[in-house]
Amino acid sequence: MRVLFTSFAATSHVHTQVPLAWAMRAAGHEVRMASQPDGVEHIRRAGLTAVPVGEPLDQESVVQELDARRSEAQEEGRTGPEALDFVALTDISELRPERMTYPYMQARQLALTMGAFPTQSDPGTIDDLVLFARWWRPDLVVWDTMTFSGPVAAMASGAAHARLLFGLDLIGWLRGHYRAELGSRHPLLRDDPMAEWLGWTLDAYDCAFAEEAVVGQWTIDPVPASLALAVPGIRVPVRYLPYHGPSVVPSWVHEPPARPRVCVTLGLSQQEVFGRDRASLAEILAAVAELDVEVVATLNAAQLAALGGDPPSNVRVVGFVPLDALLPTCAAVISHGGAGTFGTALAHGIPQVIVPDLLWDTTRKAERLEAAGACLRVADPEELTAAELRALLARVLGEPSFATAAARLRDEMRATPAPADIVPTLERLTAEFRR
Repeated sequence: MRVLFTSFAATSHVHTQVPLAWAMRAAGHEVRMASQPDGVEHIRRAGLTAVPVGEPLDQESVVQELDARRSEAQEEGRTGPEALDFVALTDISELRPERMTYPYMQARQLALTMGAFPTQSDPGTIDDLVLFARWWRPDLVVWDTMTFSGPVAAMASGAAHARLLFGLDLIGWLRGHYRAELGSRHPLLRDDPMAEWLGWTLDAYDCAFAEEAVVGQWTIDPVPASLALAVPGIRVPVRYLPYHGPSVVPSWVHEPPARPRVCVTLGLSQQEVFGRDRASLAEILAAVAELDVEVVATLNAAQLAALGGDPPSNVRVVGFVPLDALLPTCAAVISHGGAGTFGTALAHGIPQVIVPDLLWDTTRKAERLEAAGACLRVADPEELTAAELRALLARVLGEPSFATAAARLRDEMRATPAPADIVPTLERLTAEFRR
């Protein structure tokens, strides 16, 4: 069987697909992974065969340019499209059914189809991927839930196709509520931005729109069932396996810490995650270090420079340590709630303190994990103080219930089929859905 994985050029999204790609390869299937040229190196370093499609994405520069335009427009008092906050406009993390009104859902999907999704799946990328799929003839396409070039290529080449989630299924949740709302409206008032965008995209390849273009023929879900959203459709649970790229584990990781070890990993830059108007990185580390703990802070060069001096004596600053090796030695982890850190902490039963970065599903994941008793979250990241963070960490370390709840989720994950275990299921579904 030939299996084509597709992701846009973001390290964490590529890494999410690697364990399943290798499981399919180890089972004897041919595997390719497609992404924009700036994602190829991440694929190659994972030991997989890369297929470059489209032009470089350079998503970080796009985000920085949008932020710069918005700041400039707001300073000058302009109110045009460049002044809009696209992060807020494309936020589809609302989960309360009473808030899932038609205007809310319509506006969010319109913003996504006008901005985020076409950026990650631009016409050149889609065209290259369709050409490759029609030549290589994959039996199955496994696509990142935000990369719609995947279903287009699958439908244009006759392959079966499935989404691989990296977090909560916000798109499936939104589509379920939105389609129910559309059904209650007059036929002339049933605007559907996703159907329109994907419809004319598919039309270029002589294919008709179907809802599978948005949510796949089935969904592969690495979120533990107790935390996942209840979304209709065929769902294949899979155990989250951490993958952080090629790495070396330093010897000090294996030395038993004299005090409880706490990992502080900010994921994105300190400016992006904690913001200019919130507690500084130096304040955060100093506050956490006031507790009787050993702190390991994973900082890049820019974050290290932002410290403006030496860290406290019980803070070890490192550039990179694979979390899969570090977190099992920790009593807690402080992070922004990104997919890799969140999933790795769950896999090892480590209690979390989450400062949501307000992107995609981080706030909702933090809420659900807090409700499960395995974390505490900063309720309002815009008003974060170092003292608040220290108090949350002290509770997580001092109250045994957090470690107990985290261990319960770890056991739930271990009882979930590993990537290798779901290969027969994917083979069966592929045979059923392949055109």
